[in-house]
Amino acid sequence: MMREDIEREIAQNKILVYGKGTKTVPRCGFTLETIQFFDRLGYPFEVVDVLEDMRKREELSEITNWPTLPKIFINGKFYGDTDILGPMAESGELQKILEETFGEAVQPKTTINLH
Repeated sequence: MMREDIEREIAQNKILVYGKGTKTVPRCGFTLETIQFFDRLGYPFEVVDVLEDMRKREELSEITNWPTLPKIFINGKFYGDTDILGPMAESGELQKILEETFGEAVQPKTTINLH
């Protein structure tokens, strides 16, 4: 049942972040960093708070083979976290994926620099 819920959430959102807290009230620095990262990119995204839901966190770790949060899915595919996506953004690879996912290019709000 839990896996089906997760698969449905992923299918319903082109960009989905599983993290600690929500978009408006992140409860972890890494989740906040991820929200700021996607805010700058300018595409719509959702955040699912799994801080209190250990069963869901364990299921997500099994599905992704990735032990930490946040976990980022784009167009149904797991991409890890901003440690992975930051270099992809810098190389332009992420923008291509997002353009394909959304069918359009969006102007980033600011330069993306995670260093």
